[in-house]
Amino acid sequence: MKNEPSRIVFALAGMGVLTGLCATPTVVAFAALTLLSAPSPAKAQEVGCSASARLLRFACAADLRDDFFTATARCIDNNNPSATCIDDAEDEFDDGREECGEVFAARLDLCEALDDATHEPPFGLAFAADFVDPTEIGVSVAPNPYFPLVAGNRWTYEDAEETIVVEVLAETKLIDGITCVTVNDIVTEDDDVIEDTDDWYAQDTDGNVWYCGEISKNYEVFDGDLPEEPELVDLEGSWKHAQEGAKAGLLLPFVPTPGDVIRQEVKYTDAEDVIEILSVTATESAPGGSCAGNCLQTADFTPLEPDALEHKFYAPGVGMIVEVKPDTGERLELMEFVGVGQ
Repeated sequence: MKNEPSRIVFALAGMGVLTGLCATPTVVAFAALTLLSAPSPAKAQEVGCSASARLLRFACAADLRDDFFTATARCIDNNNPSATCIDDAEDEFDDGREECGEVFAARLDLCEALDDATHEPPFGLAFAADFVDPTEIGVSVAPNPYFPLVAGNRWTYEDAEETIVVEVLAETKLIDGITCVTVNDIVTEDDDVIEDTDDWYAQDTDGNVWYCGEISKNYEVFDGDLPEEPELVDLEGSWKHAQEGAKAGLLLPFVPTPGDVIRQEVKYTDAEDVIEILSVTATESAPGGSCAGNCLQTADFTPLEPDALEHKFYAPGVGMIVEVKPDTGERLELMEFVGVGQ
């Protein structure tokens, strides 16, 4: 060890919390963080986007603590504990601490763009009259031009590695008094399904599309398995409005305004996607669709991945035709659009 354990570690050790190999400099930092960094009751009573961001910063530190001690527990479940194992756990903690700081900064930047507003969407039973019957979209209700939620509509996308098929199903789900339509999203790689997601969307009487939630099943193929086939590994990214604090968001407005910043979903630490409306006069093309001077262009990002940025282009009457990563130029392109009634 580079440093001697602090008095805090000795105190915790005296309580039987820390002994032996666990009394490392990283644990010293954790102990100090645990005992000294909890927000005061006064701070906890503040409201607003930035106040939530500050509390989430503490939550991130607590998650790091849990991950570190769990990893260290695995290391010392051995008669000859590996110093490399513990060093790796400390390295992961250091990386995580840096990531917590970056996510916190990204959340504060978002809060500034939102004028520190709380996220209180007009969604739920009290607002049910403001939403349309999704089975009537494309029949008696005009669809949102940038995401026409007409049952049977299907989009096929491809990039260098994956094929994504998105289809509006003739299925609905009632979520907190709002009837949402189910849109299935299947991602394949080398003909193996790696993600199978049911997204739930609703359209309000103004034509705006709302994101109600999703159940995302993620699969992985493991070398050496027989048979070698995709195996369900997690439901990461899944959320539903009104469950575990999750809140719906506005996916795409009917009349987008350049400069607007919109939260599409909020389930803290799991789902925090945001868009900024960049233009309604953009031009783009893909094998399955194009637009000239009338494309909606958005910047899509999330505080959970501060370095990730995508630009999406939507052709009126079709939907998204191109997704591009500005830093690399990688493109996901619409290969085919099958539109009901077209």
